[in-house]
Amino acid sequence: MQFAKVNGVTLHYQVISAPEDKPTLVFSNSLATDFRIWRDCVVRLVGECSMVMYDKRGHGLSDIGDTPYKLDDHVNDLAGLLDHLGISNAVICGLSVGGLIAQGLNFLRPDLVRAMILCDTGAKIGTDEMWDKRMAIVREQGLGGLVEANMQRWFTPDFHANRADELAGISNMFLRVPVEGMLGTMEAIKNADLRAAAPQTIVPTICIVGDQDGSTPPSLVLELAKAIPEARYEVIKGAGHIPCVEQPEILVEIFHAFFKDAGIT
Repeated sequence: MQFAKVNGVTLHYQVISAPEDKPTLVFSNSLATDFRIWRDCVVRLVGECSMVMYDKRGHGLSDIGDTPYKLDDHVNDLAGLLDHLGISNAVICGLSVGGLIAQGLNFLRPDLVRAMILCDTGAKIGTDEMWDKRMAIVREQGLGGLVEANMQRWFTPDFHANRADELAGISNMFLRVPVEGMLGTMEAIKNADLRAAAPQTIVPTICIVGDQDGSTPPSLVLELAKAIPEARYEVIKGAGHIPCVEQPEILVEIFHAFFKDAGIT
């Protein structure tokens, strides 16, 4: 296991190396998950690119730090980790809040970003009322008060019907996030608004969404794609909010096509 002290918190991360002439792909996770969600994509990309995965603060094996968070806390953590690793000019792949982090990194530290893969995310996710209601549930009931509704939003009916063991594992991952980390990151998402910044994006970008995403639906992701100059937009059939778990083969095919079109080799 690999750990680094960044901005006063210890971050858990993993680097999978590739030949020096290959690009670097950095993964940033969704709320209430850790970097294991990318496993089925990573195994399909070994040797094609170097890869960095990490647990954002308040998740996985990383420290909680001081809460509540701002989006900039998560963005600065990723920037600090990449500086620690000596990585720049990377492709940043962010899912949900990870997509907000990717967008924030692009504006804070453009030297670190070669291109963006924005999965199931937006420039603004949800409303103040929605996040306040969900945070109140967590404070009153713990994460158990949200897990069933989130699994319904995150995964398709087919996943629920036919992949019960995986669903149970993802539910366990969700439930084991520290309450402070969950609430801190919810506050960061609630207050994050990158809609004015999206039109300023100049790096190659693709926006990807599952056709049955109940958290960041296709209409939201399409809105982001339209706001980013020359962004590509792809919909994955038979996927919800976490396509790297539900449809990793198709997601990696989209990665390959995007890399080719963007001249990333």
